[in-house]
Amino acid sequence: MPHWFRKGSGYPGSEKDDFCYRCYGRLMSEVLYQVNDHVATITLNAPERLNTISGGMLNDLSEALLQGDRDRDVRCIVVTGAGKAFCAGLDLAAQMGQKKALGVLDSGGDMGSEFDLRTAPPVVLHNLDTPTICALNGGAAGYGLDLAFGCDIRIAASTAKLNPGFAKRGILPESGGTWLLPRIVGYAKAAEICFTGRTLSASEGLELGLVNHVVEPEQLHDRVSELAGEIAANAPLAVRAIKRMMRAAETETFEQNIHHVFLQLLPLFRTNDFKEGVASFMEKRPANFTGR
Repeated sequence: MPHWFRKGSGYPGSEKDDFCYRCYGRLMSEVLYQVNDHVATITLNAPERLNTISGGMLNDLSEALLQGDRDRDVRCIVVTGAGKAFCAGLDLAAQMGQKKALGVLDSGGDMGSEFDLRTAPPVVLHNLDTPTICALNGGAAGYGLDLAFGCDIRIAASTAKLNPGFAKRGILPESGGTWLLPRIVGYAKAAEICFTGRTLSASEGLELGLVNHVVEPEQLHDRVSELAGEIAANAPLAVRAIKRMMRAAETETFEQNIHHVFLQLLPLFRTNDFKEGVASFMEKRPANFTGR
């Protein structure tokens, strides 16, 4: 299980966090989870190895993502890293022995002989209805870069580096990058990024459209909190429906998506949040959405 914090303030790992009574004795968990003001923050917590993903972290990360998506009090999920890096990829030393890079089962056969990707973090992340923000506090490489691309929005510290160096290691983006990247920046730019494997600065990432915003490191927490708060202030059922329809549109025709959207719209008309949205507009006041 991940490390479940009681609701508090600040990012997990800071002195402002409340004590976790549910996980007493596991205060050094490598995946931290915290909810504050309708925003769940998931922190990769292995700073001593630049938050490389160990086999044990895979399940914990998936569980934390699903916990945030299932919690009706959570309206936005932030994924970030502890220390100076976001995630430097898979912990290759451990993975070579455990054979669990993407949910590969250690069946005693060759590496990759059997796969179960249904609960792998990139697949879980892609299927979430809750909006996700990646707070790139530092470098992202390999698996970590694919995780960042899998989030809906990316905000990077100016010191962050994006390292798509798969081809330099004799492999390919195995965690969604070949699907995600062309959709983010277009095929030609994605091809250049992947084929060269050149490390990109945060400002280059902004220019290419890989990240939404770049801020100074000391401003990252506040900027992410501000954006997450804006999202969380809106009607959560509507936001989740919008995200579902945007994802569905990637594999649907225009006509199919319009039909699908209409079927999503009808139940929203019956929600308390729709009534509140109309009332707040007519009364010229901020809306108070409850997710019902």
